[in-house]
Amino acid sequence: MSIYKNKNKYWISIYHERRRIRRPSPENTCSGARAYEALVRQKLARGEPIIEVKHKKTEAINFNEFSKQWFNVYVKSNNKKSEIIQKESILRNHLKPFFGKKELIQINSLDIEKYKSDKIKDGLKNKTINNQLTVLAKCLKIAEEWGLLEKIPKIKKLKVQPQKFDFLTEEECKLLLDNSDGIFKEMIFFAIKTGLRFGELIAIDWNDVNLNEQLLTVRRSIVLGEMGSTKSNKIRYIPLTDEVCQMLIQRAKKSGYVFSDKLGNPLKQYSCCDNLYCLCKRIGLRKIGWHTFRHTFASHLVQNGVSIKAVQELLGHSNIATTMRYSHLGPSTLREAIRTLSYKSDVKMNFSHHLGITLKNDIVVESSNS
Repeated sequence: MSIYKNKNKYWISIYHERRRIRRPSPENTCSGARAYEALVRQKLARGEPIIEVKHKKTEAINFNEFSKQWFNVYVKSNNKKSEIIQKESILRNHLKPFFGKKELIQINSLDIEKYKSDKIKDGLKNKTINNQLTVLAKCLKIAEEWGLLEKIPKIKKLKVQPQKFDFLTEEECKLLLDNSDGIFKEMIFFAIKTGLRFGELIAIDWNDVNLNEQLLTVRRSIVLGEMGSTKSNKIRYIPLTDEVCQMLIQRAKKSGYVFSDKLGNPLKQYSCCDNLYCLCKRIGLRKIGWHTFRHTFASHLVQNGVSIKAVQELLGHSNIATTMRYSHLGPSTLREAIRTLSYKSDVKMNFSHHLGITLKNDIVVESSNS
């Protein structure tokens, strides 16, 4: 056998002039070993010397050292502020305490399984653990790209139950709006009718609103007080209803934030959330957050027969799988699909006769066997 694997390393074995030549493949894959074998055979055929493959020694660096370098060089340059804060927290509170002193090349799949086991014992939810594994995988992937790790270990995510969501009925929306006023009422109405994330809502500028075309351009978001792009990093366009346009026309301006404080500054999330919680308590409605209005927008669209693809575009979801969680709220197409298998009336009557049943409007009303 000219190619074989020994201790997770591919080797070539060639007989030439009554002597055996063994060499480790510079690329540790089966296809890489075959290519290296072909190269060695060509050199032997031409009488050229075979140069020994000298493997570059991987720099010994532990997870603590590399994760700090990765965070400062890569994360801060390529992530939004909210993502930077999240990754820093995961590294500091979870990944570093567990993997910190281990060298990168020593981290294997068994270590990762032990990590998952420990976090489950600590009472963390599967989705939370998966978020931490995502950060770990990205960190090790960059180590591989930078030549500090030959291959990242396999990281298996935990199974997560479908995410539940809450949305308001038409009556609950009316209850909220009837008991609120001013800019707070307008924000609630606008959120219900556009499905914006809260960060997008407070970042809307009058330049983003085209009242003539009744169209809203969503291009920015404010998170943790910092202006940035939308979550999906895409610009999207949302048609506005007549009611929304009528509300905006009454106080339209040439520039500035559509929803702002008295000084024209962006609103603060914590104060808006507190106001919403207080309103819910006062009117006897369950505690909801601003994201509930986004779920309400999507749910009402699907209930009214709007396609999932259209809802995806309006919400700005990068993956339609995220939008599919609303699909069960739509008019059932499954019953209609099954009805296409129904026999034509003459065949149906003959078929039911053989079964000994009487059909009325496709429903069994009498059976000769009963």
